[in-house]
Amino acid sequence: MRDVAIVSFAQAPSVRRDAERNEVEIVMPVVTEAVARAGIARKDIGFTCSGSSDYLAGIPFSFVAALDGVGAWPPIRESHVEMDGAWALYEAYVRLQHGDIDSALAYGFGKSSVGDLPDVLATQMDPYLVGPLWPDSISVAALQARALLDSSDFTEADMAEIAVRSRRAAKENPFAQVAGDFDAKALLAEPYIASPLRKHDCPPISDGACAVVLATGDLARELCERPAWIRGIDHRVDSQALGYRDLTKAPSAALAAQKAGAAADKIDVAEIYAPFTHQELILREELGLGEGMDINPSGGVLAANPVMAAGLTRIGEAADRVIGGTADRALAHATSGPCLQQNLVCILEGE
Repeated sequence: MRDVAIVSFAQAPSVRRDAERNEVEIVMPVVTEAVARAGIARKDIGFTCSGSSDYLAGIPFSFVAALDGVGAWPPIRESHVEMDGAWALYEAYVRLQHGDIDSALAYGFGKSSVGDLPDVLATQMDPYLVGPLWPDSISVAALQARALLDSSDFTEADMAEIAVRSRRAAKENPFAQVAGDFDAKALLAEPYIASPLRKHDCPPISDGACAVVLATGDLARELCERPAWIRGIDHRVDSQALGYRDLTKAPSAALAAQKAGAAADKIDVAEIYAPFTHQELILREELGLGEGMDINPSGGVLAANPVMAAGLTRIGEAADRVIGGTADRALAHATSGPCLQQNLVCILEGE
């Protein structure tokens, strides 16, 4: 296996609604910044892969238009996943193992504000039994949260504390959308959206994008003083049918963490994609994150949730901490599908 590292990361500030720019105009400066930080000429990047969703854009093949923000002339080797950008990074990582190229660009983008996001996400449910009922994503997550609370010692107060901690941490993140000091007792006095979930338990609706540049071996060392080496990466999926699995567990997350080597050494920091507060409680267990672990110092997706870019942002945030020297070994996690259905884990290390 070839050694592959993240050498640069860039992201757009997440906002509730970017009314002035389309997807191309959001992507372009982010890609430009990531490439500039890497110190590599755009024409020398061997492979490009994007992650996005036509359902968000409301048009077919929206990723083709986004290539205008990347620069596809002269022709480039390019691919796309109808997934979060974290899976675009995975494809780029695999492509770099072929040995004929030494660098790659992965990016993700999405404008969640264009439609009704909770209803848009209902289209990922099984089309025969659940889909026709049009359960919105918050109601589905509420089923999972209720199952967790009823089967464990966790409480709604524990969930509120996660929201408070995450959004306090986001005060240090200039790209966050929701940040500040909140009082857990005051949050618990707010009305439910779908019991037991309140507004603070849910992610904001965000428009945004991010990009990373990958490089192999000596090129990575040449481009970056302290590359964030990908020491393990894996993704797994559970059943799409909610009734076929225990919603209080995420076995695909546990298996992905195992295959990526999460338990091989101490983890200094973890950036995990937990869209709802109760899902952090589940993921702590499945990913083996012990007490006192520094989880989501960026604020996570409770502070900014640009769908189709939020997972790649978790990897980028973790990589930045390794590159900057504040962490030697980091875990990054991304999820997709209802109730933590599909999970990706990436382990990053400094030399």
